[in-house]
Amino acid sequence: MEAFYATSSSFAASGKPHLSFSSSLSSSLPALPRHRLLRRRSPARIPAVRAKIREIIMPTLSSTMTEGKIVSWIKSEGDRLSKGDSVVVVESDKADMDVEIFYDGILAAIVVPEGESAPVGAPIGLLAETDDEIALAKAKAHDFSQSQSSPVSPPPPSPVVDAPAPSSPHVASVQAEGPRKLVSTPHAKKLAKQHRVDISTVVGTGPYGRITPADVEAAAGIQPKTPASVAPSSPPPASKGAGTAASAEKSISGFSATSLPPPIPGSTVVTFTAMQAAVAKNMVGSLSVPTFRVGYPVITNGLDALYEKVKSKGVTMTVLLAKAASLALAQHPVVNACCKDEKNFSYNSSINIAIAVAIDGGLITPVLQDADKLDIYLLSQKWKELVKKARSKQLQPDEYNSGTFTLSNLGMFGVDRFDAILPPGQGAIMAVGASKPTVVPGADGFFTIKNKMMVNVTADHRIIYGADLAAFLQTFSKIIENPDSLTL
Repeated sequence: MEAFYATSSSFAASGKPHLSFSSSLSSSLPALPRHRLLRRRSPARIPAVRAKIREIIMPTLSSTMTEGKIVSWIKSEGDRLSKGDSVVVVESDKADMDVEIFYDGILAAIVVPEGESAPVGAPIGLLAETDDEIALAKAKAHDFSQSQSSPVSPPPPSPVVDAPAPSSPHVASVQAEGPRKLVSTPHAKKLAKQHRVDISTVVGTGPYGRITPADVEAAAGIQPKTPASVAPSSPPPASKGAGTAASAEKSISGFSATSLPPPIPGSTVVTFTAMQAAVAKNMVGSLSVPTFRVGYPVITNGLDALYEKVKSKGVTMTVLLAKAASLALAQHPVVNACCKDEKNFSYNSSINIAIAVAIDGGLITPVLQDADKLDIYLLSQKWKELVKKARSKQLQPDEYNSGTFTLSNLGMFGVDRFDAILPPGQGAIMAVGASKPTVVPGADGFFTIKNKMMVNVTADHRIIYGADLAAFLQTFSKIIENPDSLTL
């Protein structure tokens, strides 16, 4: 437009067209500094059009999830998708869930195929806007695959002996992809904060460039631990307690290959499922919590009579026990509290009873939310729905990770008594045994036979003390012996 304006002005002044910008501007515009003329003559910037290739990342489906497994891809490469479409089924540590997309586009490339796992936040697929971008997306997916496989393959021998940093081909493959979301383990983040290491500067050597605790320790200049074969044969007796806890965690987690015995001939090694790995991790984490256990005998004749009346209406014994526990927790809120660290603890405003359920390949705890506010009939209906969804691995995150108190009932299997391990993030867990006829002395001095069950509660001793737990169990026992309040 500026060139056309200059030509027309020159033509009006002299009657002859001129293509010279200098003559046309001098004849029609006042004198301007040279830098302003140059700024006006420069053509307008044309914004670069970049291809919009979006990553479909592995979502966080639970508070304890660190990686997920691709169960199946609902869509195939080349399918056109709309916002809200389910594209893939992911197995988390608790359930199988459909993952939806948030943009319209084309499923250009699948980065993680069915049956393989990826850490939370890692790309599992690529979404393109147009057909022209599919080739670019496939090339990007190939780069992701290369970065995944590079840590697995052994690096070529390097002539430099004293270089402690990771091999340069891996660093190049991570940096070539440009700025991406950092993926690191929770333990690595904790170590980075502890040693004051900027985690954004650490190069990950795990799958998909994931930052591991070893990477953070290397960045902090911490020497790797000495192998077990070089360690002294007799450890000092002063560190016996710490050594026992460390060795227990090491042996349970199974990460130390040197401490494992040789395989038994004919044995089969089975890899943990995501759910089994999550259960193992939570149980190992529970070892760091100081717990204590209290047992209490409960007479169940009144509860048994109530159960005979309501079981035809679909009410189960587990629901009655959960309702009784919620009413007792309402009177003893400290047992419903939780301790997050060594400095404070929190009282939960809701009473959500998590109930342990054994399913194929693992264990899960569906949650009866606000159990103290619902009647036993509505609780039974909700419980049936939760169990059905749990067995089909269709529970939503808030249906299994919102518990404030856990109930584990093995009484239906004839178990007399047992101790339960405290779940992370809760203050107490109740283990209920079977109710059996027992000879009990009466107030008049005569012996009678009554049904009695043993209840054992494991509690966090940082916030719950013996007197608190004893008072809670007394209240729970009174509710069970006189269960009229359960039907209100």
